[in-house]
Parts: sequence; structure tokens; C-alpha cells
Amino acid sequence: MNLYDATVPVFTKLLTQMDRWIDKAVEYAGQKKFDPETLMQARLAPDQYPFIKQIQAACDQAKWTCAKLAGKEGPSHPDTETTIAEARARLKTLIAYLATFSREDFNGAEERRVAHQWMGGKGMRGGDYLDQYALVNFHFHYTTAYSILRHNGVPLGKIDVVGPVTFID
Repeated sequence: MNLYDATVPVFTKLLTQMDRWIDKAVEYAGQKKFDPETLMQARLAPDQYPFIKQIQAACDQAKWTCAKLAGKEGPSHPDTETTIAEARARLKTLIAYLATFSREDFNGAEERRVAHQWMGGKGMRGGDYLDQYALVNFHFHYTTAYSILRHNGVPLGKIDVVGPVTFID
């Protein structure tokens, strides 16, 4: 399997789901008569990132995973978003960025050396990076963002995490 299939379509689908969660959060806040912007700073624990940072982290992981596996430089995003509108813009920006990748960009990605500054000069084989770090880290921030909204009463369920699925006969 080309690693494109395990990254671009998956990240695109799940980042789109995150945007839908925001729709539900805004609707819920309206029903309960509170400012939905307060959810941007909501968190599960005092030492964990707030909701907005979970969105930024999920976006960053999707961006860097695809860029590194394709052997490209990813765009810089300074993580300055604080509002719902800015969170939505970040998600849309990342979804548009992911659309710039082709399956061919990922040829050789499984064996390509992936390195980040935080790796201290070390690197990982692309397939190992995806399996051992990138997907796990993305899903951590994705699930934590979901959990923050659920903890605050937003009526999300498993299908909101999974999103649309394709069935065959």
C-alpha cells in the first residue's frame, strides 16, 4: 500500500469531522445559552492542552506527517488561533494543504528517512514513523479534542469520531 492511502484521505476525513464537531458545539452552546467561545479554552485536566491547542496539534501532525513522508517542507503555522472562526480557518487551511499531495508524492515514503528537530539528530524510517508515532499522536489529539467537547456536554457520539464510512455489497 502507498502511504498516501493511510494519510491524506484519513487526515482529510478526520479534520473535516473536527469542523463538524464545532458546528455541534456552537449549536449546543446556543441551546444552553452560553458563549461557545469558552469551549476554545476548555480542557480535561489543568496540565493538558485546551481544545484550540488540540485542534492545532492535530493539524500540525497531519501536516508534518504528509510533508515529511513526501519529502517536502511543510508550511509554517504560528498557532495563534483563539476563536472558533480562527479554528475553522486553520482546519480549512490544513484540508486544502492536504489536497495538494498526490499519491506519487508518497512513492518511496515507507523507506524515506523522516527527522524532526525534536528527534535530536536521529530519524525514523517513514513506515515506522507513521505507525509508531504519527498516527498515534494524531489520534491522541483528535480523541482528546472530542473528549473535551463531550466533557462539556456537547452531544457527540462515536459516529462523530468515525465519520462517514463506505460500505460494499
